[in-house]
Amino acid sequence: MSDISTTDAKLRLDKWLWAARFFKTRSMAKAAIEGGKVHFHGQRVKVSKEIQPGDELRIRQGYEEKTVIVCRLSDRRRGAPEAQLLYQETEQSQQRRADNAAQRKNLQRQAPESKPNKRDRRQLQQAKQQFWES
Repeated sequence: MSDISTTDAKLRLDKWLWAARFFKTRSMAKAAIEGGKVHFHGQRVKVSKEIQPGDELRIRQGYEEKTVIVCRLSDRRRGAPEAQLLYQETEQSQQRRADNAAQRKNLQRQAPESKPNKRDRRQLQQAKQQFWES
């Protein structure tokens, strides 16, 4: 089957996700869809759902969640620059991802400057004991 680009054409969701390089393999795309990590117009879908240009998808990968609009269909996996032409991420999605990344960066724990000394270890042990007793 060749590259699909006509406006009335449809393509399976798992094939498109693979061709658009959201997932490394079709089986990974299938697992994500079945696991509820891909939503079509806000609804969970099956792997065989046929999509067409103009459809909205919400895709969750790890900490990232993207909302994309399908622009083109392709059943062939090509280079990343060509794959990015298959969809367009919404402005709200880009802003939300940037905000979440900034929050995660701020929440990263700083490594202590040195190991705790004997007094600090005793205080930690007492705090843990109080936590588990309550």
